[in-house]
Amino acid sequence: MRREYSQLLAPPPSPPGSAHALPSREEVAAFVAGATGKIGKREISRAFGLSGQHRSWLKEVLAELESEGRVKRDGRRLRAGGLPPVFLAEIVARDRDGEFVAEPVEWDREFAANPPRIVISPRRNRGRERPAGLGDRVLVKLERPAGQDGLASGHVVKVLPRDTRESLGVFRALPGGGGSLVPIDKKAAGREIAIVAGGENGAEDGDLVSVSLASPGRFGLAQARVKERLGSVSSEKAISLVAIHVHAIPHVFPADALSEAERAEPATLAGREDWRDLPLVTIDPPDAKDHDDAVHALPDEDPDNAGGFVLTIAIADVAAYVRPGSVLDREALKRGNSVYFPDRVVPMLPERISNDLCSLRAREARPALAMRIVIGPDGRKRRHSVHRVLMRSAAKLSYVQAQAAIDGRPDDATGPLLDPVLRPLWAGYAALAKARDERGPLFLDLPERKILLKPDGTVDRVTLPERLDAHRLIEEFMILANVAAAEILETAKTPLVYRVHDEPSIEKMRSLGEVLASVGIKLPKAGSLRPALFNGILRQVSGSQHEIFVNEIVLRSQAQAAYASDNLGHFGLNLRRYAHFTSPIRRYADLVVHRALIRAARLGEDGLPASVTAGDLAAVGEEISRAERRAMAAERETVDRLIAHHLADRVGATFTGRISGVIKSGVFVKLTETGADGFVPAATIGADYYRFDEARHALVGSRTGESYRLGDPVEVKLVEAAPIAGALRFEILSGGQAGRKRPGASRPPRGGGHRVDAYGTTRGRRA
Repeated sequence: MRREYSQLLAPPPSPPGSAHALPSREEVAAFVAGATGKIGKREISRAFGLSGQHRSWLKEVLAELESEGRVKRDGRRLRAGGLPPVFLAEIVARDRDGEFVAEPVEWDREFAANPPRIVISPRRNRGRERPAGLGDRVLVKLERPAGQDGLASGHVVKVLPRDTRESLGVFRALPGGGGSLVPIDKKAAGREIAIVAGGENGAEDGDLVSVSLASPGRFGLAQARVKERLGSVSSEKAISLVAIHVHAIPHVFPADALSEAERAEPATLAGREDWRDLPLVTIDPPDAKDHDDAVHALPDEDPDNAGGFVLTIAIADVAAYVRPGSVLDREALKRGNSVYFPDRVVPMLPERISNDLCSLRAREARPALAMRIVIGPDGRKRRHSVHRVLMRSAAKLSYVQAQAAIDGRPDDATGPLLDPVLRPLWAGYAALAKARDERGPLFLDLPERKILLKPDGTVDRVTLPERLDAHRLIEEFMILANVAAAEILETAKTPLVYRVHDEPSIEKMRSLGEVLASVGIKLPKAGSLRPALFNGILRQVSGSQHEIFVNEIVLRSQAQAAYASDNLGHFGLNLRRYAHFTSPIRRYADLVVHRALIRAARLGEDGLPASVTAGDLAAVGEEISRAERRAMAAERETVDRLIAHHLADRVGATFTGRISGVIKSGVFVKLTETGADGFVPAATIGADYYRFDEARHALVGSRTGESYRLGDPVEVKLVEAAPIAGALRFEILSGGQAGRKRPGASRPPRGGGHRVDAYGTTRGRRA
């Protein structure tokens, strides 16, 4: 059941007749932090004497604590969030007082976007071990948790040996031997590590290398030896190698997995329905190398469904080749998904499977798992069935090609298909669009840019591909098939992996309300928390100066989608149940759903093993969700590095952009031309001292009241580019939004505020 929006404004009082006063949020958080063993809502309720009447209240409190990072959820279990009493950290800087500042090595950004920074309290070493220095990894005992300024304090318990650490970067050779390592970590941009003479291990200038840190040199400067050469980064075409190694993405298939793939025999008609005469077509990007979905539509001949359609969505039958527990299966689970870079793809499955046996090539017989779905003229699903088939795609079309045919510009491939295949598809989509609009999914208008490379791997240009009805058609067909898959498995009581997207947390909704109020928009005070609430806000700002800003903050208010064995629904799509079924070549979740369907519908012996439980799939869901986040980070960082390379020779040039992020130490700016993100340190802005206004997502001048807010258009100059780190530093040339001056306020000295490096890493504390 959806929450009423009014419930978000404050925690509800204790229900009438309740025997116990409700515990405070602090008491709940303290109980989770201090408890041992399995902790969940049941244990919390018992500890505080809560009844079933308090269930919704407790859910709200835990959601709020979770959004703040104070409680972390592992399946149905809870544990304390934030920094533990003892943790592993890396010393990254010194503050204004000369004290070391560290950051935790591991930090879950789902619960707090930025990790806390820990000021290391000086303690006598007494000769037991060498003192800590910059770049060291240390065990830290927490003394004071992070406050609102994001700063915590602690002391070093143990300095880890340097030779147990590795770092990645680009080797820069020096005449006579040795050299330096230019880190690829954006946080370490500008801090090079010395490579001792004789420690090159054959590395040449420009090589991407991993190094092990050796004993410190004078003044505590880190020194290292090359451990492994990973390839040259002299060409932009190798930039994706950096992300692959930084995120430890498995990219080389073991020999036994390749051997298993090569031994696979093409599937036959045995145990399948023969659909080879059905003119299914694939519609994909023009550069797609594998084709895992094909579609077809016809008007329904049933007189009881006049104006309705019979839709067919056929998906490559990967389960026929990748059996549970096989070498290929274990490798696919480890990868979780394919990873897409501008210059390459790291596939989940070997090419023998993904680009050959399972790719729905035109005019070649291929095995598929198909959904046949009947919809009414209103686009609503009336019934559906799953089939295991042998099919033959009638054509391989691109989005632009199919759209051009519908728009009156058919070519040799689409001309013969226009009336019998394409027009019925578009008619079926028109019906689905009615149901989609009635359902009201979240609609965010944020353009996605695509990098096009030249043959030599350098950036040619950044484009903004046009959104066509052909794209929307495939999206709606796939969503419909995903819903049908989830419903079939729920009805059969077969365990599955859902694609879940929870509703926004209380804390994020309150923050969104504060930001919207700063531009004169009020959140409704009543009504259900549904996508329609956000869509109404987006319609208010459509075409206005705040359109991009509001789209960005609405996006940031949303929860992150994930895979889970428990059904939380899909808030963004406004669907009660949803499972990924349509891309088993590139997503392990879809392969699990295929196996579950084979088991539920008794379509073969290669389905989900009967021994697999919902608990097993919960662990799978967590693992592939982590792999998805890893892939997204790697893809994003690769784009950042490519664009930084592209702009490296334009230092001093001016660009237009918008403020895409605001933190205490400065603002991030996204360029209009390329979509590149860069940082502007607060200390370089204007002639005032700018303080961070979290509620407004803005930096506000202490003396003038001038502000730079998320979404504001700005003109900037490129001051510095660090291509390997993918980092850009800008200087703002345009003025901020006018504000009211503070009477008697004067600008404090520059040294009194944050000290930041070129790319947004805070070096000091607030004065």
